[in-house]
Amino acid sequence: MDNSWRLPVWSRVAGTPECQGVIRAEPDDFQVQELPLITPEGQGSHLWLEIEKREANTDWVARQLASCAGVSGRDVGYAGMKDRRAVTRQWFSVALQEARNPDWETWKFPDAKILKAQLHSRKLRRGVLAGNRFQLVVRYLAGDVSQLQERLQRVKQQGVPNYFGSQRFGHGGQNVVRGSRWLEHGGRLPRNKKSIYISAVRSFLFNEVLSARVEGQVWNRLLDGDIASLDGSRSMFPCTLPDAELTRRCDEFDIHPSGPLPGKSRDRVQRLAAVTEQAALGRWQTLVSGLESAGVKSARRPLRLLPKNMRWDLSGEELVLVFELPPGGYATSVLRELVTSSPGSISEAT
Repeated sequence: MDNSWRLPVWSRVAGTPECQGVIRAEPDDFQVQELPLITPEGQGSHLWLEIEKREANTDWVARQLASCAGVSGRDVGYAGMKDRRAVTRQWFSVALQEARNPDWETWKFPDAKILKAQLHSRKLRRGVLAGNRFQLVVRYLAGDVSQLQERLQRVKQQGVPNYFGSQRFGHGGQNVVRGSRWLEHGGRLPRNKKSIYISAVRSFLFNEVLSARVEGQVWNRLLDGDIASLDGSRSMFPCTLPDAELTRRCDEFDIHPSGPLPGKSRDRVQRLAAVTEQAALGRWQTLVSGLESAGVKSARRPLRLLPKNMRWDLSGEELVLVFELPPGGYATSVLRELVTSSPGSISEAT
């Protein structure tokens, strides 16, 4: 890969949407509410804060909290990254036992405000969230709006391919380029850069496999030899088909087919599923081998993403859309099946 390389346009379930619209005409058009997995106990040495931020990224807010409290950056925790060009609500934690200024009511910084403050016994860790609720407004709809209603119904009923969003890959996919270069040539990298580049490469390879299964219309059903993902859990198990019970559970969204985040493998897909994955990754074997040589542990991710509590109001030239996604789900994965828009205008969050 060289610097002129760009991300491919991965397959959509129903092809390119017939309707166009504008996402994020203003910050309030993209709202995200973090759904906590646990609630603060009301006592302890860590202060948990629910914060509303506007056009500010999560890392920036964390740095502001650290500065206001007089603590190290490692003493501030949060569950997940949230989009900058949006209005978002999420939880942070600050280790008060380390704070030079523990009086949180004096902490002031622009583009964010503290909504709630409660004590807890532990730091808030990455990934400790139940999901995110999105409220999105798509304006200036044009094209075949009647087809949009059909697409909304289809997404609600069958879900969408669980693609990683473009923000995972850096501007123009350049984090994939940098990651592939490091895997091929090695060299010293700061730990955070190395993590970002490896994550970008693995996410790219996952999307390649998923796109192939969307193209083959097998993204939402099990193949013989697949490794199934239990809904709402990290549990995985191998599948041998035909099996009427497994097929029923997949149809009912209790389990999902999964795709690879390549690395040193323990549990591998077999038979038809293996053939499908190997075909999709064939041109990228250098990257797959590089991840294995780097000692990265393999993992799996569900191929299917089902928005929950999905509802919408479609009137005139405007769509208001509300849905919930599990951790790791991208709003982009939903929006790209519904409307087209200008590059970079579809916002993402995890």
